[in-house]
Amino acid sequence: MGRDWEGNSIGDLWVKEVGKWVGIDIDARLSQIPRLLNEANWDSFGFDPRVARHALALAALLYRFYFRVRTRGIERVPQGRVLLIANHSGQLPFDGAMLATALVLEANPPRLARSMVERWSAELPFVSFLFPRLGQVVGTPDNARRLLEADEALIVFPEGSRGISKTFDRRYQLVEFGLGFMRLALATGTPIVPVAIVGPEEQYISVANLTSVAKLLGMPAFPIIPQFFFGFFLPLPVRYFIEFGEPLHFEGDPDDEDTVIESKVVVVKNAIRGMLHRLLRERKSVFL
Repeated sequence: MGRDWEGNSIGDLWVKEVGKWVGIDIDARLSQIPRLLNEANWDSFGFDPRVARHALALAALLYRFYFRVRTRGIERVPQGRVLLIANHSGQLPFDGAMLATALVLEANPPRLARSMVERWSAELPFVSFLFPRLGQVVGTPDNARRLLEADEALIVFPEGSRGISKTFDRRYQLVEFGLGFMRLALATGTPIVPVAIVGPEEQYISVANLTSVAKLLGMPAFPIIPQFFFGFFLPLPVRYFIEFGEPLHFEGDPDDEDTVIESKVVVVKNAIRGMLHRLLRERKSVFL
């Protein structure tokens, strides 16, 4: 890697310059996040701060200048173990990236939030290597429990691929939530912070989802997105709004019947729905 006359690598200069543009010292923020690293400078889940700092620099640019994210209520996120439960949309997981970026750039102290990603992502070339280096973890109950027992912050999208692949006519309509996050919260005594994200539904306008083609290709969805036909593959520069709700605490048996667990999940879902409706009423337009 090239170096300048002071001996700084080009990568170091990139991170420093981005920090100046966004008004935050990226390395200083990352240094405040506790982590246990092995001899290879990774943690036990593969997180590598050397890779993460470059990804965070890119995400910070998107956060400040492309999606121009407005965040509210981040001070409600408690220290220690926490489950951040959010709505999911947008065809590609920019919503998860911006939520995680908010917790590094805006929270005091900054938090490294781990996302529970779909199992199929571990089979994708490059992605299967990159996601762990950025702190993302395949969403298994064992992985989630280990992270929470280590007092980590965990991002979960209970709508899963059903949410991210919604067509435009179903925007901001929450689909069925999985129950696993609630069983996990009960088993580990973890508070839940509901999170509402407005903006991603309009970044890629999906007019149809060809489920038969998706099944044939082994993909969770095969959306038809008109902007791709015109060669515009970037997400539209919509403005993101992220709101963190008050922490919710639940008690009970994690092995209860689904109907019992679902009654608790509905409380979280309604909290997210309420924040979504409020944010949608407040925003002036998709891009402002």
